[in-house]
Amino acid sequence: MQVIENLKVKEKLYSEKLDNGMSVLIIPKPGVQKKYVIWGTNYGSNDNKFIVPGEDKQTEVPNGVAHFLEHKMFEQENGTNSLDTLTALGVNANAYTTNDHTAYLFECTDNFYEALDELMDYVQHPYFTDENVEKEKGIIGQEIMMYDDYPEWRVYLNAMQAMYHNNPIKIDIVGTIETISKIDKEILYKCYNTFYNPSNMVMVVCGDFEPNKILEEIKKRLIKKEQNGEIKRIYPEEPESIVKERIEQKLEVSRPLYTIAIKDNNNKCIEKNELIKKELSIQILLNLLIGRSSKLYKKLYNEGTINSQPSLDYEYGKNYAHILITGQTTNPDEIYNEFKSEVKNMKENGINQNDFERIKKMIYGGYVKEYNDVTDIARMFLSDYFNGINTFEYLEEIETINVEYLNQMLKDVFREENMVLSIVKN
Repeated sequence: MQVIENLKVKEKLYSEKLDNGMSVLIIPKPGVQKKYVIWGTNYGSNDNKFIVPGEDKQTEVPNGVAHFLEHKMFEQENGTNSLDTLTALGVNANAYTTNDHTAYLFECTDNFYEALDELMDYVQHPYFTDENVEKEKGIIGQEIMMYDDYPEWRVYLNAMQAMYHNNPIKIDIVGTIETISKIDKEILYKCYNTFYNPSNMVMVVCGDFEPNKILEEIKKRLIKKEQNGEIKRIYPEEPESIVKERIEQKLEVSRPLYTIAIKDNNNKCIEKNELIKKELSIQILLNLLIGRSSKLYKKLYNEGTINSQPSLDYEYGKNYAHILITGQTTNPDEIYNEFKSEVKNMKENGINQNDFERIKKMIYGGYVKEYNDVTDIARMFLSDYFNGINTFEYLEEIETINVEYLNQMLKDVFREENMVLSIVKN
């Protein structure tokens, strides 16, 4: 078992790639009562076109299959639902689907091994029938209609559709009523057998565990399955340009919601360490531009245009990358224009060294703080793993960032021609 220690946060990562290709990551937290397990597969809503290992022909499935599959995994052949079983054990269990991965998880203080039995049983034993697939279409259809009326989701998804021409990230993770109507048990089994192979999966365990013991317990519960080789994922060509600069939708909201998004076309073939450094730099830049201590935030707050700091995010995956600034405001266009003006001013005048050092320390402290919670730790290590990153590396790479590098990122990424404004208002 490989061991990596990070002295900055006094944590150790134990990792092993098993014979079946599955990776297990263990972060022990001696003396901590809560235990957390998350088991993920490198399969999300973007993976709708692929070539199955051993086949030559491309497979294309309807939008929403990854999320549909996640829903169906809990239903068992004996008529029970694994979510109910886990809840009865006093365990907090859940699952989720993103653009690029699906995960099954639970946290608990007691009944850990009983819960692990159930988790590893249902994820390895899918049960799909014509009847239970049809029934699920009605349930997910209601979920789709609910999201259609959910302002926070619409302002995000509309921003994706304004930025991207062909990239599947512009498509709702849950699909549409029309696309899920085309899903059947054969499609579900094909996607399960392709993407839920152990070689495409990782399990992260965090809590008061002895690494070798918990690893043996995980191995005991794995059914024998051979590695199935590399899955060839097929994504459409995406132009560098945005689709349109402004998109607006009317829904019931107390104050208008806005997302300022910036399409980033510069992530292709970038080295892993450079990607971490870039993400950290963008976080620093966003806080300098419109974070709580920035001149722009104070101005907008004092004018009453905003009443809280917007969320500041940089999202990226295999075939997409973008910045998102989201919040509520009385005047979305004013914030958008002020933000563009602030970016321009910073490009012309450069970055203040003292402001940079202060924000850098704040972001470093935020990363250190996340190591206090087993949930944060496990989720970080899982999502970073699928991007080829060891989470500890953020604490190392932040030390290498300087003002010169930030100025370059500002010029390369914060380009006005790649900015969009998404608005939801009454």
